[in-house]
Amino acid sequence: MATISIEVTDIELKCMEYCAADPQDWADNAVTNRARIAGDEIVGLVVAHCNANDIAIAVGRDAQIQQAFDLDVAKTAAERNAEAEAEMAAKEGE
Repeated sequence: MATISIEVTDIELKCMEYCAADPQDWADNAVTNRARIAGDEIVGLVVAHCNANDIAIAVGRDAQIQQAFDLDVAKTAAERNAEAEAEMAAKEGE
């Protein structure tokens, strides 16, 4: 399990208290739901890839997500950004 923490100013906290009964609970739910959405996307990618390439699909959601990263079907946003920057730099050098 990993911990993600953020700091907000006193004013930002007041603003969050205005719009959410429990700002921490709101933040936890926002991050958890976004991770769920990303997981759904990743599972879709690995299932399509495995079906197209006659690869056995791992059993279970967590295993499928790990398989997607192991097969380079899914990459982190940082990896995708670095690849895009390298591609842009290469095009500029042409």
